[in-house]
Amino acid sequence: MLLIAVAAVRISSRSGLPSLLLYLGIGIALGQDGIGNVAFDNAELTQVIGYAALVVILAEGGLGTKWKEIKPALPAAVVLSTLGVAVSVGITAAGAHYLVGLEWRQALIIGAVVSSTDAAAVFSVLRKVPLPSRVTGVLEAESGFNDAPVVILVVAFSTAGPVDDWYVLVGTIALELAIGAAVGLAVGFVGAYGLKHIALPASGLYPIAVMAIAVTAYAAGALAHGSGFLAVYLASMILGNAKLPHAPANRGFAEGLGWIAQIGMFVLLGLLVTPHDLVNDFWPAVVIGLVLTMVARPMEVLVSLLPFRIPWQEQALMSWAGLRGAVPIILATIPMVGQIEGSERIFNIVFVLVVVYTLIQGPTLPWLARALKLGDSAGAADLGVESAPLERLRGHLLSVAVPEGSRMHGVEVAELRLPAGSAVTLVVRDGASFVPGPATVLRTGDELLVVATDPVRDATERRLRAVGQGGKLAGWLGTGDGRETVTPTRTRFHRPSSVTGPIPVKPVKDEGTKR
Repeated sequence: MLLIAVAAVRISSRSGLPSLLLYLGIGIALGQDGIGNVAFDNAELTQVIGYAALVVILAEGGLGTKWKEIKPALPAAVVLSTLGVAVSVGITAAGAHYLVGLEWRQALIIGAVVSSTDAAAVFSVLRKVPLPSRVTGVLEAESGFNDAPVVILVVAFSTAGPVDDWYVLVGTIALELAIGAAVGLAVGFVGAYGLKHIALPASGLYPIAVMAIAVTAYAAGALAHGSGFLAVYLASMILGNAKLPHAPANRGFAEGLGWIAQIGMFVLLGLLVTPHDLVNDFWPAVVIGLVLTMVARPMEVLVSLLPFRIPWQEQALMSWAGLRGAVPIILATIPMVGQIEGSERIFNIVFVLVVVYTLIQGPTLPWLARALKLGDSAGAADLGVESAPLERLRGHLLSVAVPEGSRMHGVEVAELRLPAGSAVTLVVRDGASFVPGPATVLRTGDELLVVATDPVRDATERRLRAVGQGGKLAGWLGTGDGRETVTPTRTRFHRPSSVTGPIPVKPVKDEGTKR
């Protein structure tokens, strides 16, 4: 099954179909209506495994989230994840009640379940589409944040007794989010500090430790009666931006675990559904999905982003990019476990809605981005920098790869202007290694080995990344080296008619301009 799922990723990447649909298809094929004839109806086990998989997926997404992209988008993402969820739940529930005829409790559960954008779907699709950093940052942060309030709402609506008053729900959501955020930040900073200052005996232990810290954040947040999902996402984001040793290996390990989590979760959900029971709920699911996609999600984006003055093109793309995936289907198991009346129909409607609208939205998202002229392919490629601590020597080895499109291409080693205490000691080019000189010109595809002492390790990486983005003049033409933004001074050239030879240069510095 794993081999088939891995092959399905290749098919997905070539066809443009989201991989989750192929995994669901594998589960359905193994189920009681498929060739496997496996009878499975344990909603409680599916929910437990789904929660565990979601923790891993959120951890992988947090590790891959860049703080510099998400920081400007954080206020908008927070509003989308709170006020926006409320708007989406209300409109979707009203459509389910008045257009489909569901009872209000069932309609509210469906509205809450499908209002959560799926982290796995958003992370996998957006990182293949070159979008402006603000759009990507808002969507990624929203998908990481909105699981927390949605889970609280679904649990509240799925209780056997009466639903709490709205102000009680709002207070509960605010308290759990605050606790989860505090726990996540604390665990993330403590874990990052420990991994940066304690050299482990084997490099393979770092990825395991990173994932263990992420799971600890979820556990601590849940035990403190806070949002464990928000805690794991924030802790992982801190770890992913902390320049930990063997950072690429950490992300690669998390990505592998994320794939396994997605495969297991989607296949299990495919096993849980009974295809012949979906026929009667197909059109209700299409109607509710139409309300969600064409009315609720655009209104959610419009109301939430009104104070931020985001262009309508970006708002249109965010409206269409509210992708649903396994998370709504997992949340639909909560009323099944609580034995709420009509819970099986709720699950079937959510399942059909996710499949149909993922088929529509996922493949058309790149086309819409191009139609709205929201491509972002002009930026220079970032460097891949991997660090290994040398505890006894009080230094670090930085392995730097020069990717295609990096502006480090054509720069001499001396022009890197690395801080004192660091040096390029080895260059690997076309399979051969050599010790570079000051005049060695770096090329695309080179791999550099840089040695840096503890005090200048961070400054060295900042400088390397600055050169990768701004070339040899990084730090002079508005491309900062990680410490401050440097702007050029204006220079006036004077060529007296009676002077030959070199041109005298008289620099003139404007008031308030840094040299």
